[in-house]
Amino acid sequence: MKEYEAVVIGGGPAGLTAGLYLSRYGLNTLLLERALMGGQIVNAARIENYPGFPGGVSGMDLAQLMHDQASKFGLNFTTAEVTGLKNDGERIKIITDDGDYLSGAVVIASGSNYRKMGLANEERLNGRGVSYCATCDGFLFRNTDVAVVGGGDTAVTDSLELSQHARQVYVIHRRDQLRASQVVQRPALSNAKIRFIWNSVVSKLEGEEKLSALVLKDVKTGSTSRLEVAGVFVAIGLIPNSEPFRGFVELDESGNIATDETMRTARPGLFAAGDIRRNSARQVAAAVGDGAVAAKSVFSYLKGG
Repeated sequence: MKEYEAVVIGGGPAGLTAGLYLSRYGLNTLLLERALMGGQIVNAARIENYPGFPGGVSGMDLAQLMHDQASKFGLNFTTAEVTGLKNDGERIKIITDDGDYLSGAVVIASGSNYRKMGLANEERLNGRGVSYCATCDGFLFRNTDVAVVGGGDTAVTDSLELSQHARQVYVIHRRDQLRASQVVQRPALSNAKIRFIWNSVVSKLEGEEKLSALVLKDVKTGSTSRLEVAGVFVAIGLIPNSEPFRGFVELDESGNIATDETMRTARPGLFAAGDIRRNSARQVAAAVGDGAVAAKSVFSYLKGG
């Protein structure tokens, strides 16, 4: 069983930043990632709100730059899926599908997955009209018609964001009233560029090379209609990648990990950063900040601080 001073779980912006900082602190650190390095940002065609890139940067390019920088400072990488954590004396055992590891401190930065609609073509059209991040991709749809699926705070906030770029924004909600808070609802309901389609769900995505239209189904009457849009933004929730840690660390009702402002959890030696953390801003810049804070806290913990 290999042992490291620190282990980071997850290769998104929070995990890569934590790994970079920990390696620069001189700690023998391993980063475990089950899939592509970069996490959710690799799905973003262009990120315009990350500092230092006035012309924007593709999510894939930013992830590669982060990976290269962390590698330069000696961060170790392994592709493996973490299936659980256990105590091993004063250390933590990290159980993966490719063997186990021991570490004095662990940073969970496993992020979250966008909840999908579960439709045919959804994966194929991801990045070609289907998006899960209005802040990331909204500018790509300037002067076009777009749709937002959902009725909570995120969906309504996304519609307001998109109204600054798009010609028309349709909000498709399966109920006849929004779940979003009143303070978010009011400006959206009075925005002339935002139109609400109630009691409806998306039943089909049309388009070959890119999205061209949505087929909508009225949940009360069963009737269908067709809505031509250049893009659809899915805002029906996030699923935290926290199931492997259930029972080992405290999770809230949504499955996010509770931390203090230093990214420490209630369990000694265990830290969390990025989207997996309760009250995360779910932005790249915020995840990077979380990773830096988590690394500083890990270093202090390991050195007896």
